Parts: sequence; structure tokens; C-alpha cells
Amino acid sequence: MTAHLYPGVDPAALDVDVRPDVEALYGDGITARKGAFSVAWADRLREDVDAAFEEARSRPGGAVGRGPHRYYVEIHPEQIRGFVELVDHPWVRSVCAAVLGPDYRIVELGFDVPLEGAVNQPWHRDFPMPEETRRERRLTSLAFNVTTVDTAEDMGPFEIAPGTQWDDSPEFGHGMFPPRSHYPRYTERAVRKYPQRGDISARSALTIHRGTANQSSKSRPVLVLGVDGPEATNGERHDAAVTRGYWEALPERVRRHLDVAVVDELTPVTQKHTIEGLVMGDA
Repeated sequence: MTAHLYPGVDPAALDVDVRPDVEALYGDGITARKGAFSVAWADRLREDVDAAFEEARSRPGGAVGRGPHRYYVEIHPEQIRGFVELVDHPWVRSVCAAVLGPDYRIVELGFDVPLEGAVNQPWHRDFPMPEETRRERRLTSLAFNVTTVDTAEDMGPFEIAPGTQWDDSPEFGHGMFPPRSHYPRYTERAVRKYPQRGDISARSALTIHRGTANQSSKSRPVLVLGVDGPEATNGERHDAAVTRGYWEALPERVRRHLDVAVVDELTPVTQKHTIEGLVMGDA
């Protein structure tokens, strides 16, 4: 049995054998499933993301800056036609259960959009290291990324420093931003990712990473799905909701893991999870 499987989870009971993915998450801090979805599915996702981005930028607090010409938008599940196919994908379900346990909770849905002119972000993690991770070297949350475009070198690809999810230093600003004296370690390890439409990745958001400069004339929207284990508290920073009719139509095994408010009418999300250290980019 894989040493890092969540205690009590039987790998034979999972829909997909994700033991290599679990090892990769505990080793490199990232794994991926190529071609998990069709190109047509990814193209519909791009349409929905574009519509949500246009709406979010039309109102205060709808889109927050993550650096120059780079935005993050949190959305409700109903804004994505392929939401159920995403969260009910056998690989997604299996990775979540294997790493976070059978009571994992889907707490975040949003997307990052690096536009033309986006600059290198500073190296960072997305939140401070939880005590469970520090004490037990155990991951308590995951971030899934789904590209809406075929990523090319000039589009500002995502860059990650494998194995750095365990890095822990009192020098980290706000527990998230390593000092520049640590940058050579990350630059030496850095791997750029070039996902294509239909691909999905899973990572620990503690693994040190950054978006790179978008030197093309194209945007590179990426969907983000945030999932917590029982101890994690990332859901406190998010406000996703579904209407009652949508909730009732969901498969029961999706409802069981969907940690969102059930409301009569959706209210556009005002983003709470700002990361001030990213606002200026790698200045």
C-alpha cells in the first residue's frame, strides 16, 4: 500500500489506481492526467470562463489582481456547464479520496487569467503551511487546475519548483513568500508546465510556484478547483453557492462533497482571497 494514502482508504476501492499520483503529490507536489476531458469540453469551459470574466470585471470586487494584467475570479458552480463532469471525474474523485480521505470537501471554484503583458509573479505558495503539514508532513488540501487553452511558451506558462511543498522558514513573508535569498533554489528546480485542452493537474498549493510573463497577445485562463480535507480551513475564504433547484438535481455523491451555501438566488461573488504580495508582480 502506498505510504501516503489517507489512513483507512483502500486503493482497491477507488475508481482509478492513483497511487503513482499520490506519490507524485508527496514527492514533486504536482501530478496530472493528460486528456481527462475532450477538447470540446474544454472549449465550452473557455466560453463559460470568458463570460464569467466579462461579468466580474464589470463590477467592483468581481476580479482581483494577482499582479499586473493578471486576475483571479471566484465563481459559482452553476456558471460552469461542465462542473459535474469535472468534480465527478473518476480521477478527480480518486485523487481527492486517496490524499484527503473519503470526507473531502469541494470549497473553491474560480479561475486565473494572465492577460497580455502579465509579468513574472514572485515565487510563492497560496497560503501558510498548516500545522498538520508542518508536524506530520501530511497534505490537507489540493488545488486542481484545468487549462482552457493549449499552452505555448510565450503565453506565460505556470512554473513550479518540485518538492518545495515542505519548505518551511520563519523568513517567509506572511508564511507564503520566500525571501529573494531563497530564489536560486527555486530557479534551479523550476519546471514549466504546458497543459493542453482536456488536461487536468492536481497539486499542493504549498508547492512554491509562480506565473511567468505572458509575452503573447493571448490570454491564458485556467480553472481552479479547491478541495479541503477534514482539517483544512480554506473554505472560510470562499463564498461559492448553488440554487436549491441545482442542488437537488446534483448526483448524491457530488452533493456529499460540495461544501457551499444553498440559496434561493445567486449573488455574484465578491472575492475575499486577496494575496497582497502578488499585486505588484516580481518588481
